[in-house]
Amino acid sequence: MSVAESRRIVLFRHAKADWPQVTDHERPLAERGRKDAAEAGLRLADTAIPFDLALCSTSTRTRETWKLAVQGFEHRPKTVYEERVYEASPGELIAVLNETPDDVRNAVLIGHNPGIQGLADILGGASEGDARDRMSRRGFPAAAFAVLSFTGPWKSLEPGVATLVDYWAPSE
Repeated sequence: MSVAESRRIVLFRHAKADWPQVTDHERPLAERGRKDAAEAGLRLADTAIPFDLALCSTSTRTRETWKLAVQGFEHRPKTVYEERVYEASPGELIAVLNETPDDVRNAVLIGHNPGIQGLADILGGASEGDARDRMSRRGFPAAAFAVLSFTGPWKSLEPGVATLVDYWAPSE
């Protein structure tokens, strides 16, 4: 694969978590979160993006979100559980993505706010259709995702180089 080919990155916020008496890292999904994670997975499958890689935070709620979402996929991508995604800033998330091997064309990053929303905001220098308007109106609620495209190697991913091509959030 040429590094000049178009790549897609989906930034996927974990679904709604419960608040039991556990550490933040160990919080599970709430009932609504389980429903929304499965619906988000179907919506991701509808994009027909052939994901090569999923980078997922190690938190319980992100792992549960991904496990439910990927059930709707025809092809399950390789999944890497990455500790650095938990509580990461947009800059830290870019650093993780910059390490992605160039044979990966399409990746999904399952993480947390405010990092995921911040990353969607700063990567997308341009947008298609009404994707940015929809994202601006809704914010980045639990189980939302943004689809961005860019050209070049993963190490060139930086603020403003991508195009926001789609955005989805569960109904309220």
